[in-house]
Formats: sequence, C-alpha cells, structure tokens
Amino acid sequence: MIRTEISLFLKNVPGELAKLSELLADAVINIDAITIQDASAYVQNLFEARGKSLKRLASSASYSSMKKDSAQFALIRLVVDQPQKAVELLKEQDYLFDSKDVVCVDITNKPGEFLKITRKLGREKININYVYGSVSDSDGKCLFIFCPEDVETAAQFFKDGY
Repeated sequence: MIRTEISLFLKNVPGELAKLSELLADAVINIDAITIQDASAYVQNLFEARGKSLKRLASSASYSSMKKDSAQFALIRLVVDQPQKAVELLKEQDYLFDSKDVVCVDITNKPGEFLKITRKLGREKININYVYGSVSDSDGKCLFIFCPEDVETAAQFFKDGY
C-alpha cells in the first residue's frame, strides 16, 4: 500500500523527539513507523549514493565542518495515520520537513518473508533506496516501509499481498 512518509530534521539534543511526539499525540495523530539517524550519516550517504565522495567535493576542513554540523541534527522519517493533518501541523509549527510516497507492507513475522519481498523487487529490477520496519510480537505482523525508486510499480506487486 502506498502511504506518505514525512522526513524532518530535529536538533540532536535530549527532549526534541519528545516535543515532536507530544505535538502529534496532542493532535491525536498516531506514529505507525519511525526511524531516526544522525544527519551526518545521511549527508555522507547522499554523496556516496551519487558515486561522489565528500572529500573530493570539499577540502578536508570543509568536510569535517559539514560532518560536525550535520551531527547536531537527527533525520527522522515517520509514517503516521493522518499524514495531511500531520503536514499541516508541522507547517504551523515551522518544522523543516518533506513528504513523499513510500510502499508499506504488512509482513508475517517468520523467517524468509522479508526475502520474498526483496527477491520480488530485485527480479523486477526495482531498486530499494532504504527500508525500515518493526515487529510487534513473534506471532504477529511486521510493518515494513520501503522507499523504492519506482513507488507506483513496486506498490502494484503488493496490491494483493506479497
């Protein structure tokens, strides 16, 4: 199923995630999935994914400064139950964010199920830019969020399950 993922940067200090969580909770918006990484890893991955090294684009001092500055922030990606309401709320509160479509798949929690999905996408030559997921319990379903290069095509493969 295609859903909206919201990506935003927060200061990498204690309490910032709690402020965001409180904002969403007070608006009765549920977080269905979330992943967090420090922004320095994100910045470096962006350049490496494009086949370029940050060190080739900037001096060593500039690279060190960029990495230090970006470590002061965390990249948050989340999927919520009311994305339009969340987007409006984030705008009102002056958050810097972006949103995009991703593919969300409920997976049975047993060995080999993730393999079925990744193998299917690989056979269809659909690249996965990133993925994150969760497990609720050993007998339940897992929610995995895929960010493929071609969201529409990838979603078609899972319209009737995986």
